[in-house]
Amino acid sequence: MAYWHDQDLEFLGEIKSEDLEDLVYCITHDKDGDARWTEELTTSELYKQYHPDHHQYWELVAAEIQCFGANTFATVLRGGKGVPYKEVLTDVCDKLKVNYNKNSSVEQIENNLLMKILTDALEKMNPEELKELAEATGVKNTGSVTAQTMVGVFQAVFRAGGFKSYQLTLIIVNAVLKALIGRGLSLAGNAALTRTMAILTGPIGWVITGVWTAIDIAGTAYRVTIPAVIQVAVLRQKHLYDEQAKEVAFG
Repeated sequence: MAYWHDQDLEFLGEIKSEDLEDLVYCITHDKDGDARWTEELTTSELYKQYHPDHHQYWELVAAEIQCFGANTFATVLRGGKGVPYKEVLTDVCDKLKVNYNKNSSVEQIENNLLMKILTDALEKMNPEELKELAEATGVKNTGSVTAQTMVGVFQAVFRAGGFKSYQLTLIIVNAVLKALIGRGLSLAGNAALTRTMAILTGPIGWVITGVWTAIDIAGTAYRVTIPAVIQVAVLRQKHLYDEQAKEVAFG
């Protein structure tokens, strides 16, 4: 297993070890908490030496994502290297029927993926649930709120970027990871964030369970690449927010 230099994964080298924990868990454990037989990370010398200081071997973490997203035989021909992250991401989007422009940035495509999951979840919510969600997210007129209304609200949040976009990413990813690997994020949130997470966890879980049922991916790399890609999305949003905060702080 070797890391293929990838501009879309280089930011992982600036992520703290504790923030990489959930991504590493996605790669090394399945939904039941059992160790994956197909991963190579835990057999590496760097992992054995530094675990749980994931920052010390972030390139191996990135390499696992690249290799899980590649055909095994093709990986051998490439000297153990996988495929670029963007290829892994778009492959996941194709499986989940996400509408995206292949020429868009990785960040935009990740947002499209998260928005597709969120939109599908909103369409499964009843009027009472939608009203509760609207109240939790600060929508003033909740009397006639619809799934389309909330889709518009969340699309605006993603377009605006910044902390609220990061929070929305947290909410979606938390629910997705609970459905896919049986545990949510270890990142802390405030009361409003926690409430919104609680409201959306069920509907998003239904969507992901439906995807899992509709797509026969048992025993394939998609059980790794789908949660890993979604986890990379939240780490990217956190990194972008932290960078923006630094610029504001230091002018």
